[in-house]
Amino acid sequence: MDSYIEPDYSHMALLTIDVQNDFTLTNAPLEVSGTRAVLSRIRELVLAFRQSNRPIVHIVRLYLPDGSNADLCRRKAIENGKQAVVPNSQGAELVGEIKPSADVILDSEKLLSGELQLIAPKEWVVYKPRWGAFFHTPLQRHLEELNINTVAICGCNFPNCPRTTVYEASERDFRIVFAVDAVSKAYEQGLTEINNIGVALLSSAEIIELIDHQK
Repeated sequence: MDSYIEPDYSHMALLTIDVQNDFTLTNAPLEVSGTRAVLSRIRELVLAFRQSNRPIVHIVRLYLPDGSNADLCRRKAIENGKQAVVPNSQGAELVGEIKPSADVILDSEKLLSGELQLIAPKEWVVYKPRWGAFFHTPLQRHLEELNINTVAICGCNFPNCPRTTVYEASERDFRIVFAVDAVSKAYEQGLTEINNIGVALLSSAEIIELIDHQK
C-alpha cells in the first residue's frame, strides 16, 4: 500500500455498525444471519481499542414506530406494524457483549437529535438515518476533532451498512481497515471491490496485533 492509503494505526478509530439486539439476537425482528457468529471477534476488537485507549464509535439505527425516519424499503413494513430498533426499546440497545458496562442505555432523544452520546471514556454512540455512517451524522466532524485519519470497520451486515460506510469514508479521504472476520455477510467479490479502492483487508487478530505494536 502506498503512503496515501496505508493505515495510520496511531490515529485510528473503531466503528461498530448496527451491533444491536434487533439485528443480532436469534429470532430478533431484523436478525441478520451470521452476525451472532462474528460477535466474539467484534467484542475482541472493542476490548482491544478500549485497552489501548483508542476511540470507538458505535453506529446505530433507530426506527420511529410510525416508520417516518426509516429507509423507504422498510417504511411500509413498519407502517404495517413491524417493530424493530424502536427508540427506548431493548431491541435497539447495543448487544451486551460490546457495552462498556451493563448499565449503559442509549439516549434515544439525544441520538435522534443528531448529538453524540458518550458512554465511556473515548467511546461514543452515533445514530445514522440511512445505510452509511456519515450520511447526515456528526461522525466526520467528530473524527476530525479527534485527529483521526483511519477507521477500522466491523459489525452488521456487509452488503448494506458496512459497505456504504466504506465508500462514504473513502469519499472523505479516510484511510480504511476492514475487519473481514468481524463483519456479517462479507463475501469474496465485495471484499475484492473494496480492496480495489484502497481498503486494507485484515482479520481482527491482525488489527489487534498492529495496534498493540503502536502502544
